[in-house]
Parts: sequence; structure tokens; C-alpha cells
Amino acid sequence: MISHELNDLITRIGPGTPAGAVLRRYWQPAALSDELAGERPVVPVTLLGEKLVLFRDDEGQLGLIQRHCPHRGADLCYGRLEDNGLRCPFHGWHFNRDGQCVEQPGEPEGSRMHEQIKARAYPVAERNGIVWAYMGPGEPPAFPNFDCFRAPESHVFAFKGLWECNWLQALEVGIDPAHASFLHRFLQDENPDEQYGKQFRDRAADTNIPITQVLRDYPRPEISVEDTAYGLKLTALRHMDGGLTHVRVTNQIFPVAISIPMSREMIITQWHVPIDDENCYWYAMFTSFDKPVDKDLMRAQRLQEHTLPDYAPRKNRANNYGYDPKEQGTQTYTGMGMDINVHDQWAVESLGRIQDRTDEHLGKTDIGIIRYRRMLRAAIKALQDGDEAALPMLGATNVAAIQGPLSNDAVTDTTDWQSASQSADARRRAACPWDATV
Repeated sequence: MISHELNDLITRIGPGTPAGAVLRRYWQPAALSDELAGERPVVPVTLLGEKLVLFRDDEGQLGLIQRHCPHRGADLCYGRLEDNGLRCPFHGWHFNRDGQCVEQPGEPEGSRMHEQIKARAYPVAERNGIVWAYMGPGEPPAFPNFDCFRAPESHVFAFKGLWECNWLQALEVGIDPAHASFLHRFLQDENPDEQYGKQFRDRAADTNIPITQVLRDYPRPEISVEDTAYGLKLTALRHMDGGLTHVRVTNQIFPVAISIPMSREMIITQWHVPIDDENCYWYAMFTSFDKPVDKDLMRAQRLQEHTLPDYAPRKNRANNYGYDPKEQGTQTYTGMGMDINVHDQWAVESLGRIQDRTDEHLGKTDIGIIRYRRMLRAAIKALQDGDEAALPMLGATNVAAIQGPLSNDAVTDTTDWQSASQSADARRRAACPWDATV
């Protein structure tokens, strides 16, 4: 358990907060490229507690500026997308993608007042289906050379979903390897050949054992955590019958992301991005090391569970997450359907909008959570001390050279589990149709 003051320190991310200052030093997902695909590419964005508007101008370039006009505060999401910028309908003030006011048509002829008016604006970049924003001081950092960024567009699918809770508890469910044996327990195993695009539906490594059976039959993983250039590497060992061990490697990418295996073919890299202190989006990039991603199928699967334009889950607090006690008795551990995102959503939202950690009791399997919180607190202190180079990745000699990370499942002789995931990863990368060498 921790104090209210410490809980506030590591959860609250608005302008001027210590944790918010750390998160602003990194690129954060702001929107899906799909959201700008319509006739009018203008999207409202609330990110790290700031209300913004994202738009694509006549030259096809992106701008991310403050949502409320610097004149009288009108909502620029309703602005006129014209003249290579966004024009406020209230008085016609016109802003380019850098936030500079370039025209005030109602002001006296010859007025140069517009030269002194600039909307708050942030750098943006587009990578494999996601628009990224940098909201910190100075020049943005480089993007690391993660698999989700280096893979061709054909092999990456991006999606997002809304969770009504603080970003930290959303992240922490992804660095908790033990929960999968319970929260995502399926009481009946489905045919893995019919489960494309769904997590925890593949076979375990090179066996015919459904991964759902491994998680169900071996619920006491041995978990270890290692420091890395990008954050933390988590290894969960499930010692099986017959002298075998299931090795599952996942990662925490500082500050708000995880990288986990989805199947033998795909990994998921997922960011938990604060909208404000009490809401967040998860942004996932599904990266294939084999065939091009069937994006139409994966999008259709996820739109069955989410509504547009806000990407809100159809199952939520208002309808008890679809809870069915009969299903809980015969099919799933939660009784909340077959989509594990719903299970995770219930787990993190049921803690409250901001979890009260003064009454929690962490166990040995929570080692990833403990280590991450220490890392976050160390980053907050380093920034307060003026030592920005001490922040994970930002202090690396060459951020763009950070590759991977390794995220996979393997089954091997218990005596040789240390090399199992590296060997499996090497085979997968060697057969990859795009350059996945590390």
C-alpha cells in the first residue's frame, strides 16, 4: 500500500504535474490515421489533460493545435478547413498547422496583430496507422526502431479503445503475467485454427497445446524482471508436466506501453495514453512476422465490440460488461464473453476512476508492477533534479538503434529454458518477409 500523496504523484498527468512532465518527454499516440480518412480530416483530441484539434491541411500535412481559439475561445473542431489551415467560424481568424495565426479578416486593413497570435501547437508524426504527438519541451526524441515501426504498413494493424479509468492502472494490467491464468481463463478450449486476430487463442509455441490450456493448467508462474534500454523485460515460466517449461516474454516500454505476444505470428505493442486523470485510450499496433495482416477482418472483429467515433466499448459499466453467471459457470472465468479486452477493461475500471492504492496488498507475482512504479518515481525525481538524460530511452546513446523488443512464447526442456525464447525469436525473424534482423 502507498500514501494518497504518492498515489497522486504517480497517477496525475495534467499540465504542471510531475508525472505529466515525464510523459510529455515521449511521443504519445494522439489518434488513429483512420480517424482522418473521411472527407473532412479534423479530429478532436484530448491528450494529457489538454484539449486539442488534429487536422490535415491542403498539402496533406498534419497539424495539432489547441482546441479553443486564442481570440474568444470558440471550438476550432468546427473550424473551416480551408486555405491550407483551420479558420475559426466565430470571427474568421485563420491558423496554419504550426498554430500561427496568418489572417484576421475582421481587423482593420493593414493590421499586423495576427503576427503576435499563435495557438499552442505540438509536433506530430505518422507511423503505421497512428498519429503521434510530442508535447514536451525542445526537439522531439527519435523513434526507437521497434518492430511495430520498422515493419511495412502491410504487416501492421492499428486500433484503439476507450477505458474509463486512470492510465496507470490500465498499464499495470499489462505487466502482470499472473492474471492471464485467471482473468483470461477459458473453461473450454477453442480450435486455434479458427481464431485469427484474437489473443490467447493460438497453440503454445511449437506444440499442439492450446495456450488457453497452458494458462489454465499452470496458474503459478515464476516471474523475473530485467532492466533494459527501453524499460523492463518480464519473463514468466510455467513449469509443465514431462520436464517442459512454457516461457512467455513480455515487456514494459517506458513510459506507457507494453509489448506482448499475441500468437506465433503476431505481437502487440500497446500504449495506455492518458486522456485526463480519469480516462485513457489503449492504442495497439499488431505486427505480423509472417503474412500481411488481414486488416479488414481485424477491424471488423474489433468494431463488433466498439462504437464510433469515440471507440467506446459496447460492454461497459452501464450494462455490467455483459456479465452472464451461466457463462461464468461453464465457459469463462469472468462470465463476460470471449473478448479478453472486456476482461481487462472490467479489471481496470472496477478499481475506480483512480485506484485507491492505500488499501492494496501486492504479492510476489506483482514484481513487474513494483519495479515499474520505482522506475516511474525515479524518472519523476530525475526530471525534478534536472537530469533528463536519466530517463529511460532518452538517456540512450542512440534511441533510434533500440530494436525489438523480444516478445514471444516458447516451450522447451526445463533445463534449457534460458535460451528458448531467443532461439524461437531468431527463427521467426529469419523467416520474416521484411527485414526483422536484430
